[in-house]
Amino acid sequence: MYAIKTFDEEHRVLATGDEPELHRLVLAKYQHGEWQFPVVIEEETAKPWDDAAYLASMRPDFQAEEREQIREIRRAYHEGCHTIRGLVAQTGITDKRVSHLAHKYRLRFRNEYWRAELYTNPDDIITGQTIYILGDKLNAPADSIKQASQSNGLVRGYYISKVPRA
Repeated sequence: MYAIKTFDEEHRVLATGDEPELHRLVLAKYQHGEWQFPVVIEEETAKPWDDAAYLASMRPDFQAEEREQIREIRRAYHEGCHTIRGLVAQTGITDKRVSHLAHKYRLRFRNEYWRAELYTNPDDIITGQTIYILGDKLNAPADSIKQASQSNGLVRGYYISKVPRA
């Protein structure tokens, strides 16, 4: 493969292709007065392989993925899904992820549910439609969860609260 390059300071590539094809192109452009500066036909050299750039391109972009997921959740929310269970069914995103993003972006739900926020990491949120579902997720008895919600106490390192319906 060959390329037509200019002799200016940038060494721009004007065209690529086979050598006979490029000779015809140079001749035609020169006769029409389009390329008045000097050009040269050079054989293209392979670019050196850059492992760091290749690996960086393979790395997932978590922020872009989160933006796409919240876009899907908001679309489903505006279409009428106002429960976590409905959003999970509509979007196909996991229950824990929908719960996390719905709280992070403050979507309001029509049903009341239980919420547990980790003491050391406020981004770690677990939700459940009932106190028993939340108890199963935390491996804690429902009575201790109910008592902690009334006294602002902790259960297994989580603050417990009941989120009322919107």
